[in-house]
Amino acid sequence: MGYINFDKTQLINLEYSLNKEMIRSNRAGSFSCTTILGCNTRKYHGLLICPQPQLDGEQHILLSKVDETVIQRDAAFNLGVNKYPGVFHPKGHKYVRYFSADLIPVITYRVGGVVLTRETVFITGKEMVLIRYTLEEATSPTTLRIQPFLAFRQIHKLSKRNIDVNTRYEPVANGIRMKLYDGYPDLYMQISKKRMEYIHSPDWFDQLEYIREAERGYDPHEDLFVPGFFDIPIKKGEQVIFAASTSAVASTSMDRLFSGELSKRTPRDTYLNCLHAAAEQFVNKTTEGITITPGYPWHGYSGRFTWIALPGLSLAFESKDLCETVIGQMTARMKGPMFPESYVGREAVYNGSDTSLWFIRSLQLCYKDTARAKVWKKFGHIIENILEGYASGLTQGVSLHENGLLFIDPSVPFLTWMNASVNGRCVTPRYGYVVEVNALWYHAVCFAAELARAAGNKSFVSKWSDIAQRIKHSFIEELWDNEKKYLADYSYNGKKDSSIRPNQLIAASLSYSPLSANQKHHVLDICIKQLLTPRGLRTLSPGDMHYKGHYAGDAYARDAALHQGTVWAWLMGILADVYLELHGEEGKLQIRKLFGAFEDTMSEGGIGTVSELFEGDAPHQASGALSFAASVSELLRMEMMSRPATSKKPKKTVKE
Repeated sequence: MGYINFDKTQLINLEYSLNKEMIRSNRAGSFSCTTILGCNTRKYHGLLICPQPQLDGEQHILLSKVDETVIQRDAAFNLGVNKYPGVFHPKGHKYVRYFSADLIPVITYRVGGVVLTRETVFITGKEMVLIRYTLEEATSPTTLRIQPFLAFRQIHKLSKRNIDVNTRYEPVANGIRMKLYDGYPDLYMQISKKRMEYIHSPDWFDQLEYIREAERGYDPHEDLFVPGFFDIPIKKGEQVIFAASTSAVASTSMDRLFSGELSKRTPRDTYLNCLHAAAEQFVNKTTEGITITPGYPWHGYSGRFTWIALPGLSLAFESKDLCETVIGQMTARMKGPMFPESYVGREAVYNGSDTSLWFIRSLQLCYKDTARAKVWKKFGHIIENILEGYASGLTQGVSLHENGLLFIDPSVPFLTWMNASVNGRCVTPRYGYVVEVNALWYHAVCFAAELARAAGNKSFVSKWSDIAQRIKHSFIEELWDNEKKYLADYSYNGKKDSSIRPNQLIAASLSYSPLSANQKHHVLDICIKQLLTPRGLRTLSPGDMHYKGHYAGDAYARDAALHQGTVWAWLMGILADVYLELHGEEGKLQIRKLFGAFEDTMSEGGIGTVSELFEGDAPHQASGALSFAASVSELLRMEMMSRPATSKKPKKTVKE
């Protein structure tokens, strides 16, 4: 039995098995995403999903899925599973016997006397997915039929039957190549075995139904183009590989490519190794450099969550090169003191009040063991540019007041990480003096002064040390509630918003915090009592009239709940920072218990990884993106922080 596995009784239960999804990436921007049965339940599911910079820079699904059929004595047994309105057809799940994913996804089918295994691997650095079939048992001559379903569409859209599709194909070695629409690359579909036959039978399969899209209030129906099928005779003990790629591959090299990829994989045979393997998938190395994917399958670029995730990723991989490369590339995109927070198409959007401040926190964590003078020499000019930019009012909607605090204009209440909106209206408006923004501001100024002091930059230290004192005094005056003994979420015109949210914990977690130890204890206590769950911290106390315990329904309902009680796993790392500072070595046992409680998620939702969100109410069902970089990286950082002082460092199994 493997670490991640499901048996027949679980797999044939579609209500259970269709909730188990997988993410696999090529570490260069492309990825696969589907359920463990291969039945697509989202428009974001596909076997070969690749960026298309020549079109729009977005991810596009080329190959949606592959269905297999076992043929013996003229009887055909279709192993595929597809949902259509009111019916599943075919019902290949009844043939499934076992699934495991310790190294790569492996699924075993039994059809009468036939036992067939299917193994899927994405080739590192290539837009190529390989599926290896092994006929383990057979009592009579057997043919394997492979039927590809093509989409050739942007990941957020759906394919519909149309007359513009190019139905022509060109023969290539042991296969074909096709390009459904102009502007796309060719899709090569090839077989490792020369003795095979491709039968061209172009047709549309209409109204495939994606049940998760229906639940989310979106159009759930897609029409996929099937060009034909491959028939391959296969003998007992024989292996056949199907390759789908944007470039041709020699049939003689498929076995080598497949075996070579296995040697690169981090085995998902322990909880910690699952986190490491998941973390690897967020780091993409391309000809343009290294980027961090914030989450799969639908997240694009996020400046804020790049900085939140980077420390855990770099510490887990023991890679300062990762930090330096990401920082270098992100710095090149700066506009004044601001990093881009997101992109709309190819246009950068600079609307994060705190993104540049998270960068300075990330820098401190990534270079905590580096001489301060060296850090200032390498990054001091960037830090100074950021601080001066905030002070000069060069950040959109943010100004520096005389009291030293940053003020967010009420007209733009969506500049923090709680930025969900419904019909153009911010669900969680936060403006004025926002608690974590000003805590990050104080931390940035103090850390900058520490670095400059080590480098002997006295004028910088003199100027900003005075400002730091002003920030600290004003922070407490504006945001600390002496009666309630916790921090307001924000303050505007002297009125404090007393909603109990985890943002105050961010203020307590920073190495330079404006809070006293006693105040940190109060903040930690209220957050543990009101917000802590086994899956992270709620974004709002259940006692609040605006609390929403479920994250479900259409886009309106989900966005309305996103920061009104929904649990975010990445906040566990913030909790650990505060807890360990206040409780020291004695606190490590409790943090390890909280870390260990996440092990169950390895076989829930996105298997072998950690989701973006969980519902506020028990049983805290996984929601949001199937795999989220900040969730995984902060859990890894949490694990490293909570190791007993006398323990040996776990053996590193990650293959970079």
